[in-house]
Amino acid sequence: MRSVRAAVLYADFSPRPGYKLSDEEARTRKVREGNKVWKNPRLILEDRPIPEPRGDEVLVRVKAVGICGSDVHFVETDKEGYIIYPGLTRFPVVIGHEFSGVVEKVGPAVRSVKPGDMVTSEEMLWCGECDVCRMGYLNHCIRLNDPADLEYGELGFTHDGAMAEYVLVRERYLWKIDSLLDAYGSEERAFEAGSLVEPTSVSYNAIFTRAGGFKPGAYVVVWGAGPIGLAAISLCKAAGAGVVIAFEISGPRLELAKKVGADHVLNPLELKKKGIEPYEKVLELTGGEGADMHVEAAGAPAQTLPQIQRSLAVGGKVAWIGRAPSEVPIYLEVFQVRRAQLFGSQGHSGWGNFKNVIRLMAAGKVDMTRIITSRFRLEEVEKAFERAKRRVDGKIIIKP
Repeated sequence: MRSVRAAVLYADFSPRPGYKLSDEEARTRKVREGNKVWKNPRLILEDRPIPEPRGDEVLVRVKAVGICGSDVHFVETDKEGYIIYPGLTRFPVVIGHEFSGVVEKVGPAVRSVKPGDMVTSEEMLWCGECDVCRMGYLNHCIRLNDPADLEYGELGFTHDGAMAEYVLVRERYLWKIDSLLDAYGSEERAFEAGSLVEPTSVSYNAIFTRAGGFKPGAYVVVWGAGPIGLAAISLCKAAGAGVVIAFEISGPRLELAKKVGADHVLNPLELKKKGIEPYEKVLELTGGEGADMHVEAAGAPAQTLPQIQRSLAVGGKVAWIGRAPSEVPIYLEVFQVRRAQLFGSQGHSGWGNFKNVIRLMAAGKVDMTRIITSRFRLEEVEKAFERAKRRVDGKIIIKP
């Protein structure tokens, strides 16, 4: 059997003292809180056999795969050596979930794709049968999150992902991206754009599906200009936001925020050096009204929530995407008197998110390839992750 290269994440199964695992987590090692269990991560490039598709499975030859912040949190540790990532995990696993590729081979039950099709994939491996899925909440699938269920989970987290030459994905999670070829003019650029459908759909899901969007002309503030925040800026401009204000502490990412359409880009640390609070700048730029929509994509609630609460417009919304394994106080009085709402958001599946993002890209309304700042070969994966840890890039792409 021919083998191919893959980036595999290994870590020690070592629950923190005092952390109580469920019996199912101990048995299957599919754990809900990765940062409480996995220690001493190692990312190793190794040979793996090419999987054979069965049933409704599809073998995809990977053309481009992005490094996500979650991937970086797999290899970063706290002072005790535990991984930073706080969510669902099962190691060892081939990492990588933001990808595109070409269908190489299909199982006998596959009907909607064929060899040669250009595709991307959802990362949430939902069942479609549990009560939650049947209600339409695919991102919160019971079986996906059940430690006892090894059939479902998350691509690149609990199931082998796409930081490899090939990845095996069930038909139901794939979306065709052949329409991007005309928009981008070459397969290489189309595949790069296709690898950014997943993170862009995370922002789309939060802003439009969860929070219900905003009216054209609205004031929007985006906190954090990493890939998710940059996608949020681009989507909000495409949707007709009157003014988009971006906050970010990285100089290179502030420049990228301008590039994708932010009207004002601000470094909160530099503002504070001048005695100006970020919320004061929001109020200044919105004529004292505050923002109709805040998008939290920084994962820094202790820093962002106090600023958001002081700069909400009446009827304002908060779309919360950033993840942080900590609790912070919230001043509910503000949300009551401002008639404001906070929407927690996870994932990207369902409700036409992927389809609409692909349509926006194909129409030239959203071009996320502008945030790609570094490219590496799969053999350079270690170097790519060292760069990713510096957090100076928009998006780093690996080409298997």
